[in-house]
Amino acid sequence: MLPTAIVKKFKLEDGREISIETGRLAKQATGATVVKMDDTMLLATVMVAPKPAENIDYFPLTVEYKEKYSATGKFPGGFFKREARPSEYEILICRLVDRALRPLFPDNFRNEVQVLISLISGDKKNLPDSLAALAASSALTISGIPFNGPISEVRVARVDGTLMINPPIAMMEEADLDLMVAATLDNIVMVEGQMKEISEADMLKAIKFAHEAIRIQCQAQLDLLAMLPEKKEPVTVPEVPQDAALEKSIHDFTYDKFFEIANQGIANKQLRKEAFEAVKTGFLETINEEQREEMLPMIEAYMEETEKKAVRNCVLENRKRLDGRSLDQIRPIWSEVDYLPAAHGSAIFTRGETQALVSVTLGTKLDKQVLDGAVIEGSSDFMLHYNFPGFSTGEVKPFRGTSRREIGHGNLALRALKPAIPGDEENPYTLRIVSDILESNGSSSMATVCGGTLALMDAGVKIHKPVSGIAMGLITDTASGKYAVLSDILGDEDHLGDMDFKVTGTRDGITACQMDIKVEGLSFEILEQALEQARKGRLHILDEMLKTISQPRADYKPHVPRIEKMTVAKEFIGAIIGPGGKIIQEIQKETGSTIIIEEVGDFGMIDIFSSNKESIEAAKERIKRIVAVPEVGEVYNGKVKSIVAFGAFIEILPGKEGLLHISEIDFKRVTDIEAYMKVGQYIDVKLIGVDTSTGKLKLSRKALLPQPPQRG
Repeated sequence: MLPTAIVKKFKLEDGREISIETGRLAKQATGATVVKMDDTMLLATVMVAPKPAENIDYFPLTVEYKEKYSATGKFPGGFFKREARPSEYEILICRLVDRALRPLFPDNFRNEVQVLISLISGDKKNLPDSLAALAASSALTISGIPFNGPISEVRVARVDGTLMINPPIAMMEEADLDLMVAATLDNIVMVEGQMKEISEADMLKAIKFAHEAIRIQCQAQLDLLAMLPEKKEPVTVPEVPQDAALEKSIHDFTYDKFFEIANQGIANKQLRKEAFEAVKTGFLETINEEQREEMLPMIEAYMEETEKKAVRNCVLENRKRLDGRSLDQIRPIWSEVDYLPAAHGSAIFTRGETQALVSVTLGTKLDKQVLDGAVIEGSSDFMLHYNFPGFSTGEVKPFRGTSRREIGHGNLALRALKPAIPGDEENPYTLRIVSDILESNGSSSMATVCGGTLALMDAGVKIHKPVSGIAMGLITDTASGKYAVLSDILGDEDHLGDMDFKVTGTRDGITACQMDIKVEGLSFEILEQALEQARKGRLHILDEMLKTISQPRADYKPHVPRIEKMTVAKEFIGAIIGPGGKIIQEIQKETGSTIIIEEVGDFGMIDIFSSNKESIEAAKERIKRIVAVPEVGEVYNGKVKSIVAFGAFIEILPGKEGLLHISEIDFKRVTDIEAYMKVGQYIDVKLIGVDTSTGKLKLSRKALLPQPPQRG
C-alpha cells in the first residue's frame, strides 16, 4: 500500500505552483520534505542527535547541499563517474541556507543537527538555489527541533524594470539585479546578491518585494505542520545553569572596567585584547583554584556577556567605538600598486589592521574555468580566489584546503567586480584575481574588492569604473530604542554587533551586497540609514584608492602576453587547423605562439597569444597565407612538393598546389626536371591560369625569366 503524502501547495505571483510534500520519502529522518516547482525537485532531510554534545560552547549545525547529476540526465565528469566533493556552486548554496538558519536556533541548544538538501530532479529552467532554504526550513518546521522559524529564501530579479520572484534561468541574463533574500514571517535575516549599479532605494524596494513572497512561503510551512495527523515530539532544550550571585559579582567587578577600556579607544587590536583579558584574569584571581576550575565555563559565559553589554552600551551612550572612531568614520587607508614586479598586475590595500595583497593574471581562452554542474554548464573567463591564512589574525592554524568561508568571501568580491569587467572587444583575456589576506581585523572581503580594483587598473584592464566596498555594523537596544549604525566595522564589532552588512559599488550605484542580521525586528528605516551611510563611506574609500591610481594603465606591462585577433571565413577553419591539428600545431611550434580558433556564425574568430610581437606577426603571416585566394598574374614563392615525368607540383599557398608543366619550366626544351629543382626546394612561379572545370592551378617558371633573343 502506497503511503499517503501530505502536500501543501501555493502559487507565485506569476501563477507558477510550488508544492511541499512530506510522508512518503525518508521517513526515518527526524524531518523530511520534498519541494517541487515545475520539474525541479529538492529533498531536504534533517537529523538531530538525541543528546547534547559535551564540552562545546557552540551549536553544532551542519548544512549540506548536493546536486545529483542523474537529476538532469547527466553523467558526472572525471574518472570515477560519481558525485564527489561539493563544487563551489554547491558550497555557496550551503552557505546561503546555513546563514539563514543558524541564528534561529536557541542559544543554549547543543544537540548536533544535520541538514541535507539534494537536487533529485532538475528541469534546467529553474535555479534550485532559490528553493533550497524553503526545503530545509519546511523539514525543520515539522521535525520537532527547536527552531524560531519558519524561514524561506527567494531570488528577486529585475528584468526590464520589473521585479520578479524566482525567474527562469533564461531570463537571468537580462536582469540588472539578482538578489537572494531570506526572512521569517516578520523579519529579514539575510540578503546577498549582485547588481548593475542600482540605487539604494531600488535595493530596498527589491528586499520589500521579496519579503512579501517569503511571507506566503512561511505560512505554507505552518499550514503543512497543521495538516500533520501526528506531530513530532519536541526536542528538549536543556536549562542553562544559573548562578545569580556569581553573575552579579562578575558584573560588579568587570562591567565598569570593560566600559572604560571600550571608552579609551585603543586602536591596536592586540593591545585592546590584552586589556580585556587582564580584567578577566583579575576576577579569576579572586576565586580559589578549586572553585575556579569547576565554575570556569559559567564564569567565561558571564564574562563574555558582561563584556558584550559594556562595549555595546559604550557605543550607544557615548557614540564612540572600540578604537576611538566616530560611528561613520573610516579607518586610515594606504595603498600601493605594482608591488609584485613579475605579476601582470598587483596592489596592496590596507585599511586599519586589514590588509590584502592582490594580484591579477591575464590568460587566454584556454585558461577559462569549465563549469560542469548538474544544472549550471558553460565556462567562466573571470575568477577570483580569496585566501585567509591563520597568521592574518595572529593565529596558528593548519592548512586543510580552501574553506567554505574563503569560497564565500571570494564569490562576494567576484560579484562586486564583475560589472566593471569589460567585454571581449576591450578585454580579450581570461582574468584571475588572487587576494591573499595578510592582516585581518574586519571586512577583509571588502579589502579584496578595493585591492582587486587597483590591481586590475595596474594590469591595464580597461574596467568600466572603479569599485570599492565597505562593511557596516549595527548595535541596538530594544528596551531603550537606541541604535548605532557603524561604518567600516572591526572584527570585534562584527562579533559583538547585530548586523554585518557588506556593500560594494561604483560612484554611480551598488554592484553587490551581503547582509547577515542577528537581531529580530530590523526596521527598513534603519536599513535605509545603513545604506546611505555605506554609500558615503564607500565614496570616501574610493577617493582614497584613486589617489594611488586613478585610471587603468594605458598599455599592458611589457612582460604581459599580448593577444591579437583575426577573422577569417568559416570555410578556412579546417585548413588552418589541418588534419588532426597538424597545421595549427606546426604554426604554434615554429612561431612560439598560442592560437585559438572559435567558430562564430559564418566566421572563424582567431586569437593569437604570445609575449613576443615577432611571434604574433609570424603566426599572422602564416594564417594569411592559408586563407589567401590565389590570383592569376600573381607571383608566389612555392615549395616543390613532388616531381613527375610531365612537371612538378608546387604548393604556392598552404594547402593549395598547382602544376608547373615541364613546358613552363624554361624557354628551352627540358629533359631533366631535377636539374632545375629538387623536392622541398622553394622556387618563384607565376599563376598563369585556373582550369574553370576542375579548379586546377596552372603555374609557370619561364614567365618570370628574361625572354631569349629572337633568332634573325
